[in-house]
Amino acid sequence: MSLWEVAGEFLLSLRVKKLSPSTVAGYDSDLRIVAELAARRAEVPVAELRVEMLTARLVRAAFADFAGSRSAASVNRAWSAWNRFLTFCVAEGVLEGNPMAAVPRPKQPAKAPKPLLGDGSASVTLLERVAAGARKARDPWVERDLVVLALALVTGMRSAELLGLTMGSFGGPAGERRVQVVGKGGRTRSLPIEEPVEVLAERYVRSRLERFGLAGLPPSASFLVDTRNEPLRRGGLQYLVRQCYRYAGVHDRVQRGTLVHALRHEFATRLAERGASAHELMELLGHSSIVTGQAYVASTAREVRRAAGANPAYGVIGRLAEPSEGLSGGGGVEFPDHA
Repeated sequence: MSLWEVAGEFLLSLRVKKLSPSTVAGYDSDLRIVAELAARRAEVPVAELRVEMLTARLVRAAFADFAGSRSAASVNRAWSAWNRFLTFCVAEGVLEGNPMAAVPRPKQPAKAPKPLLGDGSASVTLLERVAAGARKARDPWVERDLVVLALALVTGMRSAELLGLTMGSFGGPAGERRVQVVGKGGRTRSLPIEEPVEVLAERYVRSRLERFGLAGLPPSASFLVDTRNEPLRRGGLQYLVRQCYRYAGVHDRVQRGTLVHALRHEFATRLAERGASAHELMELLGHSSIVTGQAYVASTAREVRRAAGANPAYGVIGRLAEPSEGLSGGGGVEFPDHA
């Protein structure tokens, strides 16, 4: 069978699995690039490349060409894409065996966490200075900026997870709120937040209602919005956080290659320092597995909440939740009881 015919069916199967469009596009790109290299090695037009021609020798040679100018991470990503595709071919009966077993893949060093540099006080400085109005903007919105930083620091949410929050994502009785998060692969998890963050979230919602003259917000409304009341986008979130770092004077503590993700690393690092178990961190961060060699530890929802509540960021957020000048008072805003 034509490789492109089978590849089309494979990519269609990925869409059925509800993988994100960007993930499917990544698979498509890796399949095409390596297929072109394989066709060149086989000395046939790429349009005439057939699945049956994909021997271990041909695929290994194509990957050798592919790896020449690319990073280990890129080679590993393409290797995974082709391994999944050829496993699909075997399952469909168009290939007797998966030749990827004969294709070596580079070993990548374990990625070290990249929290904010220093003695752990950077997050405190960040929150305090942003709350005091340090971030200069054309249309300042302290309550919104502060709740973005607070949620990232006490839940460890990824950028996409923060941007995907709706009003209906928050639920539970006062003092026991939880946030329903949609993570990678559409997996959901429920994250505890403590009362100080509830107060900041309520203040932000009240400021939003007043700013845009709204009577209320439906559960489906995006939680984080820009100064035009449009859902906050990835670029807007990155700009917001970068500016907060800059005006709070902690931009030099943000490690290269991180931005919003530095807050996620900060969250996990500080909890680990204070005794959170690998299993608790796995649940809170939404990871699919624990690092090889670590035992799974059964934990209750109460233990997970206790681990999250030990975050030192809650100390400063608790002080910021007290009535003060520059921040509107809390109370009176209720989240739908969905989570």
